[in-house]
Amino acid sequence: MNIIKIKDRQELDKKVPLMPWYVEKFIGYKLPDLSPSSLLEYVRDYETFFSWLLAEGLTTASTIRDIPLVDLERLHMDSIDNYKMFLATRKENANGKTTISRKLSSLRSLFHYLSQIAEDEEFYPLLKRNVMAKVEIKRTHKPKDTAAKLEGKLLQEVEIREFIEYIQTGYPQDVAKNKQALYSYEINKIRDVCIVSLILNSGLRVSEVVNLNIEDIDLKKKLTYVYRKGKNDDTFKTPVYFRQEATEALTAYLELRSIQYKAPKREKALFLAVANGKKEGERMTKRAIQEMVIKYAKRFGKPYLSVHKLRHSFATDYYLRNDLYKTQEQLGHASPETTQIYAHLTDKTMAEAIDRTAE
Repeated sequence: MNIIKIKDRQELDKKVPLMPWYVEKFIGYKLPDLSPSSLLEYVRDYETFFSWLLAEGLTTASTIRDIPLVDLERLHMDSIDNYKMFLATRKENANGKTTISRKLSSLRSLFHYLSQIAEDEEFYPLLKRNVMAKVEIKRTHKPKDTAAKLEGKLLQEVEIREFIEYIQTGYPQDVAKNKQALYSYEINKIRDVCIVSLILNSGLRVSEVVNLNIEDIDLKKKLTYVYRKGKNDDTFKTPVYFRQEATEALTAYLELRSIQYKAPKREKALFLAVANGKKEGERMTKRAIQEMVIKYAKRFGKPYLSVHKLRHSFATDYYLRNDLYKTQEQLGHASPETTQIYAHLTDKTMAEAIDRTAE
């Protein structure tokens, strides 16, 4: 099981016993089909909902664990509408339309299970009345809409190479007067260039990069083997190709990995960091990689760049040279509909390319 899944499974095992018994039953039902990460999202959504029920006095219980099924049966549509309003307007962590739709979908999955699948000893549904069956959950983002939001916020063509070159040579010039920033950069520059280059030349997700081990890299075949999102099979890693440009960066990093980060032999992680107060390198975290990319992006003049937008940048560039289905396979999308984002993004890119040729 990959590192992120292990941590999420541990967190899931802590949270589930604090949920009502019927949620625990639902999670057990879903466990063979969904990853611990997905199930943890479900439980977090239920935690938010049940806490709201308690705060609003819509349950007779005093704790989340004690909320009875009958209190769910008594919910009116007005209550669900009020919950949606709560999610959208709460002072802290107000949710956007996409997140609200996801939280409602989580509830609908639970209510559907309790009313249509789970049975009591008399073979009757556990939930006699399902208010969530009345709730219409509109699709909040279409590929065209997502493309519109991303337009102008990605690296295009030459900018991909320029960003990598900036990390190599431009950034140290910009922070030359900041000794602490320069010191940190000098220690990690080859690793940082390697990570950014790999993402921009393969389209890997940040979670996939975090989980990479040394043996997952095949420089000769230009392949990396990763646990793909949405696949709950921990016995199989999917081969993903990377471009030649990433090979040089990987070679340079691998030459100094064990020396620079003093990695113990037992540490299999590809990308390492030495935490404050520690002498040996450990697997980099998702947060560390995200913050690293943002640091360089701000100095590069594109503060809106993120790890995920680097993936989008690769995908747009890749789609210009390949078809929809090759792009879908390279990115590990479950549905070609998701990949259609890049069809919309490249409409404008190709138009601009034609104009440049005509000049």
